[in-house]
Amino acid sequence: MKTQIWIAISVYVLVAIIRSRLWLNESLHTILQILSLTPFERIPLNQLVTMTAHKNDMSPTYKQLNVLDETLGH
Repeated sequence: MKTQIWIAISVYVLVAIIRSRLWLNESLHTILQILSLTPFERIPLNQLVTMTAHKNDMSPTYKQLNVLDETLGH
């Protein structure tokens, strides 16, 4: 258990260092998500983050309906 905690802390600190050195505006959470989805991409990290951020800006926003409210008649 201690090993997993130390690995998680180490990864968090490394991503924070990368974020500051590359001057990325994305949150640490977003960068960690991108890294978890694309571990074997051969694209520089700053390009990968900016490509993902640009895709998120261009995606249409939809209003999500709450299924429980509709089925309960509220």
